[in-house]
Amino acid sequence: MSPAAQRPQPATFHPAPWSRALKAISSLSTLALLVGQVALWRSALPGTISLAPLGLLAGAALFAVRGFAISPEALLIHRLGWTTRLPLAELRSARVQPDAMRRSLRLCGNGGLFAFSGLFRNASLGCYRAWVTDPHRSVVLHFARRTVVVSPADPEAFVQELPLP
Repeated sequence: MSPAAQRPQPATFHPAPWSRALKAISSLSTLALLVGQVALWRSALPGTISLAPLGLLAGAALFAVRGFAISPEALLIHRLGWTTRLPLAELRSARVQPDAMRRSLRLCGNGGLFAFSGLFRNASLGCYRAWVTDPHRSVVLHFARRTVVVSPADPEAFVQELPLP
């Protein structure tokens, strides 16, 4: 058997279904950007500025969370065009925490156009990175040097699959 065939396959998890807030923000933002795009086309502004709304929409879509996978070495966060890899060597704890993002301030990132992702801060977690589609299905991962929040469709099964110390 080849070494690749002996390696266990990562456990895969779908992202949580979009929350009502994510659906509303994404729908309204998409509508506003499309209306803005039509207005720019009609205004006859020159050059690439007339494509800014479509560019913003396409850029946000690239950052949408498509799923998660847990391998023995890393948590993989699947996006539209790439995968973000978080090594699990420094994972200290993981727990389901439906109110983890409550009263958070977005420091940098996306506040609801296809995902809640980026750098956030609140009183209970401090600064943390988020890759979330439904804040009510949040799993908080505490690493040695950072905190991460994700939202798999089945938070309890996700936590059970993590290699915790």
